[in-house]
Amino acid sequence: MTAGAFERLVKRVSAGGPEAADVCGLCAAPVGDDHAHVLDEDSGEPLCACRACALLFEKDGAGQGHYRLVPDRRIRLAGVRTADLGVPVGLAFFVVEPDGTVAARYPSPAGATAWTVDPETWTAATSGCPELASLRPGSEALLVSTVKGADEQWLVPIDDCYRLVGLIREAWTGLAGGDRVWTEIEAFFGRLAEQSQEG
Repeated sequence: MTAGAFERLVKRVSAGGPEAADVCGLCAAPVGDDHAHVLDEDSGEPLCACRACALLFEKDGAGQGHYRLVPDRRIRLAGVRTADLGVPVGLAFFVVEPDGTVAARYPSPAGATAWTVDPETWTAATSGCPELASLRPGSEALLVSTVKGADEQWLVPIDDCYRLVGLIREAWTGLAGGDRVWTEIEAFFGRLAEQSQEG
């Protein structure tokens, strides 16, 4: 996903709170809060998808290399050595790009700051977690948090990461974030646990 596409989606998510006013990016039908996304692999742009359009892309290869359904699996992981990933903050997510590079981003009140992870660092840090081999490039992410003593390691759909960035932008106050943002982050991970298929 390009940085521009990522920022556009974050702005959409954080601008109006819930995504209820969105429409399907393929057929323009209205979509509700809990809708699927497809990834336009040519532009890196994520598109909202109504149920009917999402069904078209459920099988691998259905989008003929142009569109790919963003998976909806959420798996709690173990064995990721978070400290070895080179994360300068306690909350970050990692996406394998189509060319095999790994982009790391950490949410902030200004959006998401990005950097490229050294390939050897990624391999070493994830060697204790075989589930990461199934991470789908561009559409899933490794999400980690060590904020306030947490030990969260998740394989999530990339749109969950956009929601988290939008949530932080909306809730952040002052220099340290304020109490509300940390409560919202904790609630976000609580919802992940409710939705997860334990890994």
